[in-house]
Amino acid sequence: MKISRVTAQFPCDCKTVWDIVTDNENFEWRSDLSKIEIIDENRFDEYTRDKFITHFRITAKEPYREYRFDMENQNMRGHWSGIFESCDDGTQITFTEQVQVKNPIMNLFVKGYLKKQQVGYIADLRKAIAKL
Repeated sequence: MKISRVTAQFPCDCKTVWDIVTDNENFEWRSDLSKIEIIDENRFDEYTRDKFITHFRITAKEPYREYRFDMENQNMRGHWSGIFESCDDGTQITFTEQVQVKNPIMNLFVKGYLKKQQVGYIADLRKAIAKL
């Protein structure tokens, strides 16, 4: 299993960051997605701009503290966790992805791919917060 972790700080309270990250009905701030389809309160599907689908199942959701889900698509399956913490300058988040790829050749590229995705996600989140 490959693991990628990103930590970032934002100049606002945990509730603000939490509300943006966990609101699947308002995903337009995400530059990588074309839509999110909500299945029920614990399951949703994300569609990239290229119509690639990933299925998610929420496994933990403790407001303003912890958000976790399992994820799977045709290339991988794994787990994601988000930890939200108050800090002196606002909020610190730590997002961790653990994935197992279905094609062994992809093991050569998955760590770099995950890091690129995380950097893009954080950049999009910064822009969303700046607009508030």
